[in-house]
Amino acid sequence: MTDTAHGGSRAPLPLSQLLTLSIYWFGIVIIWGGLNKIILPAMIARQPGGAENLGVLIALVVSVGVVAPILIQPTIGMISDYTVTRWGRRKPYIVIGTLLDVVFLFGLATSQTYLALVAFYFLLQFSSNFAQGPFQGYVPDLVPAKQVGLASGLMGTMIVLGTIAGVGIATLGVTTASLFAATMALGLVEVATMVVLATTVHEGTAAPRRTRSWVGVARSAWSTDILRESSVLWLLLVRLLFLGAYAATSLALPYFQRAHGMTERDASGTVFIGTAIVGVMTALSAIPGARLSDRFGRRPVIWAAALIAGIGLAGVALAPNPTLAIASFVPFGIGMGTFLSVDWALMTDVIPKHTSGRFMGILNAGTAMAEPVYLLVAGPLVLDLVGRSLGASAGARGTMLVAVAFVGFAALALTRVDARRREDATQ
Repeated sequence: MTDTAHGGSRAPLPLSQLLTLSIYWFGIVIIWGGLNKIILPAMIARQPGGAENLGVLIALVVSVGVVAPILIQPTIGMISDYTVTRWGRRKPYIVIGTLLDVVFLFGLATSQTYLALVAFYFLLQFSSNFAQGPFQGYVPDLVPAKQVGLASGLMGTMIVLGTIAGVGIATLGVTTASLFAATMALGLVEVATMVVLATTVHEGTAAPRRTRSWVGVARSAWSTDILRESSVLWLLLVRLLFLGAYAATSLALPYFQRAHGMTERDASGTVFIGTAIVGVMTALSAIPGARLSDRFGRRPVIWAAALIAGIGLAGVALAPNPTLAIASFVPFGIGMGTFLSVDWALMTDVIPKHTSGRFMGILNAGTAMAEPVYLLVAGPLVLDLVGRSLGASAGARGTMLVAVAFVGFAALALTRVDARRREDATQ
């Protein structure tokens, strides 16, 4: 493919277009921020036996849900790579997935049993990733190489703002006993961002020539050629571990309850404050982090981010009171914001560009697996088991130390990633 096809000589996009390319991230993350951090733990805790086995039950529902993104993102992303419609390659899947999200959010919000929660959570994962897989092809498709850092910084900012908004809406739902209204509000915001994206982004209709059936295209998403992409596979592990550490915020509610003796209502308000602090720090560091990576390289900036985030998480784990715990969210947010923006730019650099939907979907399997892997380790083994053996406070604090270890192993795995832009590395 030519340099133009890879984004090397495209005309720069205006800032307004870069913003609309990023806006749907706000809609995606507002759902998972509100759901995973506040609404889902609150719903599960109200089930019979839910409060006593919260770590196990959260880990189980999230683990069941992870099957959908692992399978759906690369497969639908690959199909969208070869799709030709007058809307373009990606939009049909984004629109369909978003509308199904609202349907499954309604099912989740009206669930009366734990089994129903699990079922609708799985379906929501399916529909969300049906849209997300194709959507993630936009930056490699449309953004010139020189603007990838800026586009990634904007994406990181939208992810953070979406998380803050999601936790804010969910917290309001808990404090007003209106979890149904809060859950549906998350879906309506996502629909609004989808409409902005669909009506403003002009993606064109160009696609690689399809030489096999659609079933063959879907199956090829899982071809063994991925095993030759060692940098992609190592980056998958980096993302799983680093984003697993970010998932520590999903256990912030029981952390503040058990480590600092707070009620559910007070803890949810504190989680919102902490999430807002992480969000502000993340938003402030996202674009500068991406710019620094353009100058100094992606890996050095991510290593610095790992150190800063690890210091913050250790501070949360060891904090003697909620005030110091909240203060430790500042470095945690700076490290995570830097990672979220630079990581996306590194993904765009290392993947093969002709099937960007497929490879971005594969890499985002790391995103999908991150929270369940963290919760399986930190929930049943630490929050519950250590909590029963050494006390509830020790178990809750231990969940944050698990996140510190995840960040450390992510930094080690990054040493195996060839950070050169794909086109440069193969010349």
